[in-house]
Amino acid sequence: MPKAKTQAAIIPKFRSEAEEAAWWDVHRSEIEAEIRRRMKHDKPLTLENLLRGGKPSQPVTLRILKEDLEKARRLAAKKGLRYQTYIKMLLREALAKTEEEALEASRAAAGSRHQR
Repeated sequence: MPKAKTQAAIIPKFRSEAEEAAWWDVHRSEIEAEIRRRMKHDKPLTLENLLRGGKPSQPVTLRILKEDLEKARRLAAKKGLRYQTYIKMLLREALAKTEEEALEASRAAAGSRHQR
């Protein structure tokens, strides 16, 4: 008997806790149903997989100051996350912010050239 295909639930980025709470309220039964389906088909659904959206990841080795790693572990625990997941989230946020800043700087430079 062929296994049923499961559709990945993607959790969007939220602008506020209120927006996130509202999203979870609306999608709660859908997420719970997906968790039950995946458990039935031996494909556990994890928060990390939901946050990644099923995108493949590349293992890396980093040397991190012991104090930074301890701080990351502490902050991750407060959020109920594994520290690796928390570090990946921080990296993703920093990269997005840097990319956005570079895009804005590029637009500003293009705008100043047009004003001359």
